[in-house]
Amino acid sequence: MTTPRLSAPRVAVAPDPVGHGGRLLALDEEGVPAGSAERVADLATAIAAREASGGPRWVWAATEDLYPRLLDRLPVRPARCHDLKLVETLLLGRDSRHGQPRSLGAAWARLKDLPVPEDAREGAADDQPVLFAADRHHLPQDADPLTAVVAVHAEQQRRLQEGDHPGRMRLLCAAESAGSLAAAEMGRGGLPWSAAVHDELLTGLLGPRPAGGARPKLLGELATQVQEALGSPVNPDSPAQVLPAFARVGVQLPSTRSHVLREVEHPAAALLLRYKELSRIHAAHGWAWRESWVRGGRFRAEYVVGGVVSGRWATRGGGALQIPRLLRSAVVADPGHRLVVADAGQLEPRVLAAMSADTGLAAAAAEGDLYAGIARTAFGGDRSRAKIGLLAAMYGQTSGEAGQLLAILRRRFPDAMGLVESAARIGEGGGVVRSRLGRTSPTPSSGWLDAEDADLGSGSGSGSGSDDGSSPDRRAARSWGRFTRNFIIQASASDWALAMLATTRRRLAAIGPEPQLVFFQHDEIIVHTPTDLAGEVEAAVAAAGEEARRLVFGDTPVRFPLETNVVECYAEAK
Repeated sequence: MTTPRLSAPRVAVAPDPVGHGGRLLALDEEGVPAGSAERVADLATAIAAREASGGPRWVWAATEDLYPRLLDRLPVRPARCHDLKLVETLLLGRDSRHGQPRSLGAAWARLKDLPVPEDAREGAADDQPVLFAADRHHLPQDADPLTAVVAVHAEQQRRLQEGDHPGRMRLLCAAESAGSLAAAEMGRGGLPWSAAVHDELLTGLLGPRPAGGARPKLLGELATQVQEALGSPVNPDSPAQVLPAFARVGVQLPSTRSHVLREVEHPAAALLLRYKELSRIHAAHGWAWRESWVRGGRFRAEYVVGGVVSGRWATRGGGALQIPRLLRSAVVADPGHRLVVADAGQLEPRVLAAMSADTGLAAAAAEGDLYAGIARTAFGGDRSRAKIGLLAAMYGQTSGEAGQLLAILRRRFPDAMGLVESAARIGEGGGVVRSRLGRTSPTPSSGWLDAEDADLGSGSGSGSGSDDGSSPDRRAARSWGRFTRNFIIQASASDWALAMLATTRRRLAAIGPEPQLVFFQHDEIIVHTPTDLAGEVEAAVAAAGEEARRLVFGDTPVRFPLETNVVECYAEAK
């Protein structure tokens, strides 16, 4: 596997609790100070100067706390950093200590054998004045922040040498830290958003904006139609009222979930489905949402790097990762600009092919449509059965038709199926699995492990057969096995996506300051760029995807093609 550039000079950073100044200290690769600390009156100016003259790797407590305060005053953006909080999270996970506090103060306390403070409440950074920002790190009053940064970084460098694949873990930490820079930049720069188009879409879907938080006109009309169809005055937002109302007309429903309603032929079901769809849009991306999240023609999301245990990102409100297709027409490039939208299709199945080194699945992945390739190989050209079978393998579905399709896949693609089924067995036994670069799955709770030990002691085997007649403990074990089965794939897909994001960011910086990453979602990115640079940006994104493939999976024949579209509005790319 190609080794990334991780040997740039390092500089530890400790901001002053008040004002724009701070201290800097050069470090060697192991984290040993390579000189004396330097006090600077303006961190942004000092960082920009050093970045322009060599680009060190900045070592600081948490990008999300410091970098947003520097962004507006930085003429040159940092190329790389080492985020102590994110790296601590990864190392704690590797050591099966998920959920432990991960702030600078917590890492310092573990290093010094002191009581470990709890982490600050997520999102608290914007709730306090800058004067109290250092409190989020929970360092003891007598601890020097720069000393703590240096010591915790050195300890992390030592811990990164442990494990079976330290090079991969270093790459994961570098990519995660680079992601933190991109997240802050995208949150500050924002996704172009047209309020006029958004208002037009909402009015067309819901009717004119109502006053005083009332239901929009169309939602009110649909609520009335649902009541008329059911013959009783029910609140369509209340399952406790809707379920008995359906029962009174002879329709027994286990829930009001959309997939349940789609199977019901009663006319009220279709009306309720439409009501639920529009109600979600109104609540999650309606007029009130825009007033909270869209400023200056930009949707400014608050990304949470590694917010999901698999490495996928989350957001603090705003729903950036669930923009409805109906509203994507509101994402409009500025005049003279375009959106370069790049999407990695069929990412997780390709990750399975690359991780397992299954030659048959790799050959299928070499075709433009992986499912079509599998269909020709194993299912007589039936693409739908091929897709159902492979998704069942990745997500642990074994009943009905899926079980029959899995038997075919085991014969045709034994290495790929062996990988996911081995991961499932490990999970069933309470063990952990790791992504390609080393992100580690959490372990089950202590209560689950006690129940599992008792179940195994009674003679119940592991296996992966039917759950019929098995104990609750065995069903729980199999459920965890389904989790670990998918974790290795989804987390490894996150490895690739993070590496692709980081390399895209670096390549865009080489083009110039104008092309900017404005959106990232699992396997998709959007770059906002001047029109005359769109072709160069497209090429940079494609090269970044190929570079990420080599970095993460090494010499694999499996390709991760990016479907790239240059458009004026997001809806045109789908």
